[in-house]
Amino acid sequence: MMGSTPNLPPDGGASYFGAVAPSIRADVALANLEGTLSTGGYSKCGAGSTSCFAFHTPPSYARWLRRAGFSIANLANNHAADYGPVGQQQTLAALRSQRLLHTGRPGEITVQTTHGVRVAVIGFAPYPWAQSLTDIPAAKRLVARARERADVVVVTMHAGAEGTSHLHVRPGTETFLGENRGNPLAFAHAVVDAGADLVVGSGPHVLRGIEWYRDRLIVYSLGNFGGYGAFSLGGSLETTAILRAKLRGDGRIVAARLVAVRLVGAGVPVLDRTGAAYALVRSLSRDDFGSAGARVSATGRITHA
Repeated sequence: MMGSTPNLPPDGGASYFGAVAPSIRADVALANLEGTLSTGGYSKCGAGSTSCFAFHTPPSYARWLRRAGFSIANLANNHAADYGPVGQQQTLAALRSQRLLHTGRPGEITVQTTHGVRVAVIGFAPYPWAQSLTDIPAAKRLVARARERADVVVVTMHAGAEGTSHLHVRPGTETFLGENRGNPLAFAHAVVDAGADLVVGSGPHVLRGIEWYRDRLIVYSLGNFGGYGAFSLGGSLETTAILRAKLRGDGRIVAARLVAVRLVGAGVPVLDRTGAAYALVRSLSRDDFGSAGARVSATGRITHA
């Protein structure tokens, strides 16, 4: 989330991803777009509300996503409908104007072909404007359909409670602010069973552990990667990472690593030379998944434990 009107970067967002763009660029580069790219519509928040947040980034900022190297945006999250149907339609138009794909709406399977390999990306969240995270049988059916249409299937899930008290993945349904935020463990395992090759999470605003399941990789949360002037920062809230994964045409993981990132200032991503993300994810993976937890090296390389 690159800023929300009127709290926007002083250079109009032009340099927002400048420090990390080389690590973003890839054949398929997925961003979770937390908010709208819009100027119209009506905010979901009531006048004078102090506990509701609605994000309203100018549509022109879509070009900074393209310039950074992203190729597809996930719209399955709690802020995708912050400005109603008008905001959603403007967001889709802004993405199309920059030749950016999108995923995450009900029933949406987005296929990007690269080097002759068809890569399907499907987004899930526990909200009516998104493909349902909580209806696991329906999620499995959609993944199975994607498996028929593509060589590689990537699932992104906006799942789990938020904040520093929710770093760990535990069995069962997670709730936050009275909302059902899904059962990340059960969901991730189910979609892998149905044919997903890689599962990547967002939503908790903190890094979470990484699990190997049936020789597939499940990254439960990559934390904050932006949120200019809107998200709380400090400690684990500003410790984040880029996931880089190399997959074969049959979906098998060849190599994977994290690139450590830190949010500075009002929430701008820069490379973190201290590698704080590596130690944090290594510890969480071991604590939460035991022998199934991924091993994360001092340079971010992800391997089996």
